[in-house]
Parts: sequence; C-alpha cells; structure tokens
Amino acid sequence: MLSRRSLASLVGAGTVAAGAAASVIANPALAQDASESAFDRIRRTKKLRTAAVAGGAPYYQKDIATGQWRGFYVDMAKALAAELEAELELSETTWGNAVLDLQANKIDMFFGLNPTPKRALVVDFSVPVFSNAFTVIAKKGFAAKTWAELNSPDVKLAVDVGSSHDAVVTRLCPKAQIVRFKSADEATLALSTGRVDAQCLILMLALTVLKKNPALGQLVVPNPVFATTSNAGFRRERDKTLRDFVNTWIDYNKGLGFIRQTIVSNMELVGVTEADMPAGVSL
Repeated sequence: MLSRRSLASLVGAGTVAAGAAASVIANPALAQDASESAFDRIRRTKKLRTAAVAGGAPYYQKDIATGQWRGFYVDMAKALAAELEAELELSETTWGNAVLDLQANKIDMFFGLNPTPKRALVVDFSVPVFSNAFTVIAKKGFAAKTWAELNSPDVKLAVDVGSSHDAVVTRLCPKAQIVRFKSADEATLALSTGRVDAQCLILMLALTVLKKNPALGQLVVPNPVFATTSNAGFRRERDKTLRDFVNTWIDYNKGLGFIRQTIVSNMELVGVTEADMPAGVSL
C-alpha cells in the first residue's frame, strides 16, 4: 500500500513527464529525432542548407561589397529550394572541404562535386549535372600538349589541394612536381609569378581565369582528353529520399533546358561564351 508521500511523489513525477511531453509537442524543434533524415529536416524546417566556394565563378561568385552570392550553382540551388518549398541557406566552403561539411552535417547537399572512388566511400552522389574536361593553363613558352609530356620530373604543376584537379594530376602525372595550394586562386597566383609551369583546372574554371587575365598563359586540353562530371553530393545516410528527389529534379530540368540555360547565362557573367569552348569539347 502506498503512503501519501509516495503517492504524491508519483503524481508529481507524472505531472513533470506530462509537462515535458507537452513542451516537446509545443516546440517541434525539440521533437527532432537524432536519426532524422536530411529530407525530413528540410521539410520540417523549410530550409535547404548548402554551401558556395569563393573564387569559383561561374559556379559560385561572391560580391565582396554586398556579400551576395551568384553563379549557376547558386541559381540551381535556389530553384531546387523553391521546389522543396524551402528557403536556401548558403554558407562558405572550399572544393576540398565540401565533403567534410557534408559529413559533419553542416550542409544537406552540395552542387559541384566530381565523383571519385575515394569520395564515394563517404558520401553519395547525384546523377551528373554536366560534363567538364580537365585542362591546364600553361605559362607562355611551355609547350606540353599531352598528359605524358606533363608527367615529367622537370614539370611543376599547381593544384588546389583535395580537389578533382589534385586527384587527376596525382593519377596521371605522378612523376611531375605537384605543388598543392589551399585554393585555386593561390595556385593561379603561383602560375602568374612563375613558380610553376602550369595549373590544372577543369575547363569551366580555366576559361574564366583566362578571361580575367589573358596574359596568364594559354589553355591546353591535354591529349588524351579526360573529363569528369559535376554532380551534387549528399551526406551518407540510410534514407536516400533527398538524393532521389535531386536526381529527378536534375533530369527533369535537363530535359526542359533549364540546366543548360543557367550554365550558359552565368558563363556570360564572367565574360565566357559557348564560342570560347575548345573545338571538340562540350558541356
């Protein structure tokens, strides 16, 4: 038989428990399960978190004066967020850190990752958004035209660490002197000051860099032509709903011409047109 004191204790505990439950119901933020999927979080909070890369025009470009971002992946992310009935939240990252941001749950997805086996061990990828050839910007007087010619101990190649440029040069030019920098801008500076012979960049970025500074060197598409795809990346989780949704969104908007139109219009923002594309290379 319970004493009055024990009964009061049980009633009090029940009241506290009921109050806590009511608090959780009243505050949906507290109701988030630790295993909540990215898609469910986006639908609950009405916010899509992604990131942008400074100096990554025409993919990403930040207005220093206003702090506003633009670029074709910014436009695509805005359109995707609208389709999800969510607000876009943009943070800043680097090409090398984007995978870490996904793993750390800082962002829900990221446009602009090249799928590699190493990355595929830790993150998921969407279907390709578009294809992009690997190129080099070679200093004046540097005549290498093939990957075999670049693969020499006498050649200094600049790359931004952790990027697809780093991966392809490491794979194709192991004998070269590979000089790694924190960002693509730093690698370009090394080329402009004569510290390296060439910088590896995917075509879209190389065209943009040369439009800004034609005196930097010449664009070379080394033979044989190697290309990668630009995809969206996602944190590895059991629920693949967000990835599947983005796949459908990409394919649908490719068919409507939105993807191509968005890329081309943003290329023009940095002075690049389709006419600047090397012969035999397309998006």
